[in-house]
Amino acid sequence: MITEKLWKRILLHRYLYMMLLPCLLFFIIFSYIPMGGLMLAFKDYKFNKGIIGSPWLGFDYFQRFFNDYQSMELIRNTLIISGMKLFLYLPFPIILALMFNEIRSRWFKNVAQSISYLPHFLSWVVVIGLVQRVLAPDTGLLNEAVASMGGDGSTYYLMEPDYFYHIMFGSHVWKSIGWDSIIYLAAISGINPDMYEAAKMDGAGKWREIWNITLPSIMPTILILFILSLGSILTAGFDQLYLLRTPGNMHLSDILDTYIIRVGLQGGQYGYATAVGLMQGVIGLILVVMANRIARRVSDTSVW
Repeated sequence: MITEKLWKRILLHRYLYMMLLPCLLFFIIFSYIPMGGLMLAFKDYKFNKGIIGSPWLGFDYFQRFFNDYQSMELIRNTLIISGMKLFLYLPFPIILALMFNEIRSRWFKNVAQSISYLPHFLSWVVVIGLVQRVLAPDTGLLNEAVASMGGDGSTYYLMEPDYFYHIMFGSHVWKSIGWDSIIYLAAISGINPDMYEAAKMDGAGKWREIWNITLPSIMPTILILFILSLGSILTAGFDQLYLLRTPGNMHLSDILDTYIIRVGLQGGQYGYATAVGLMQGVIGLILVVMANRIARRVSDTSVW
């Protein structure tokens, strides 16, 4: 009976399902079918035997990773960088969305939003290229400014480990803040204007409106995005970190993503690299499920 109802609904909305079909095919072909390659994490891969014919190894690759002297440093670096991008970065797009919401000039608001969105469409190659030009020793914009004020002006910032986290976080904020503010701005625009009118009648100022109306109203959106972002807690961003790596900051910028590429593609250890990547995904999944359960118990907001 349920099957008949389901088929009737599909037939009734057949055109909507036809529009959905390309999206489903995309995920099936590029997301679900490639998951079969995860078997490499448990096999001693041989080119002449293929994935199916290669002998099983069990959890040997996982034991090998945790016995590696680099493993703790890689995990620590990944957690520090991803933690900065997850926790420290979280208020920035929210604050920008609140600022955009307070702009009354429509043309200025459109121009400001467009400018803030532009860095999102630049690849990390372009962004890091700009960073390298600005921070270059002697000829870089920052060093020239320092030299003009009587300073040294020859500091190679990308080689100095003391500046690495500042450069990494600053470039991430500059590239992502505008684009990530869109969803918060959309959530703010959905707030009932009558709530603000009632607050003004009660004598509430702008800061009180933001604290008591705007932030509580968009809190479900903030919580859902935070829960989903926990899935990438062990994925700190390969492109940015790979391009920022120098011999001077290698001990801080070497993360699990760069390690996987190094041992997998460059070293040819496909099974071992797959095992490390699988570990990232499994831990991320566990964190998302746990955070979702906690959020569902303490509030009415959850992903599922």
